[in-house]
Amino acid sequence: MAILKDYDEVQENRKSCSSSSSPPSSSTLSFNAVLDPSNPTGFLKSAFDFVNQNSDMFKTPSSEKKISSLVKNIRDKIVAEEEAAKKVAQEEEEEKKKLTPNQANGLDMDNHSWGQNLQEVTLTVPVPPGTKARDVSCVIKSNSLRIGLKGGAPIVEGELFQAVMTDDCYWSLEDQKTISVLMTKCDKSNWWKSLFKGGPEIDVQKAEPEPSKLSDLDTETRSAVEKMMFDQRQKQMGLPTSQEIENQEMLKKFMTQNPNFDFSNPKMN
Repeated sequence: MAILKDYDEVQENRKSCSSSSSPPSSSTLSFNAVLDPSNPTGFLKSAFDFVNQNSDMFKTPSSEKKISSLVKNIRDKIVAEEEAAKKVAQEEEEEKKKLTPNQANGLDMDNHSWGQNLQEVTLTVPVPPGTKARDVSCVIKSNSLRIGLKGGAPIVEGELFQAVMTDDCYWSLEDQKTISVLMTKCDKSNWWKSLFKGGPEIDVQKAEPEPSKLSDLDTETRSAVEKMMFDQRQKQMGLPTSQEIENQEMLKKFMTQNPNFDFSNPKMN
């Protein structure tokens, strides 16, 4: 076990040397001790004794406040690091819970299946064979959906993951056994993680747009898709995303335009 070295002997040797020479300057003083992890206060006491014997620090009223501030800063740093580690662990756990999307970039559930592209969300709900269209109850609102048969409990119901354009949403009954729903997204630049808020989530990094239809998109949507595809590939390879590259270029430009700016210790407000 590590122990504190003979501090008194060190001090005695220093006194002997000081009798034949001038007092050492602050730059020549050194503290020589080893920390015993089971008794850290002993190490601190020796350190404080050393400071007390070689400086006037503890003679000032503010010394206690300064030491308390140092301890608080260290404690805050430990807490921040623990919280950051906990957050990373939680994010990793959430990532593990995400499901691989089906071929339609959605999920197959027990009583329905949904898919999507960047513009639309599709949904199929099996119903008893022979069901008539007049028996179907389908209510599509901008932020919610309810599907079922009249007189019965809803088969599918919930708050949609994102808003849809109700004027461009449709449903139909296929072969008297499947309700098909098409909903147009309001935001056509992002994948839905789930059909309903709070529902099972897919890993959107694994969602893939149809290459054959990329050229059919309008300029704005196509640009957003290409950017998402680029960022996805960059992340998979551990490389910077388009936004990170843009930030790096802006910093380089700023440094070129401001060569006298001190970047060693910038203060961010």
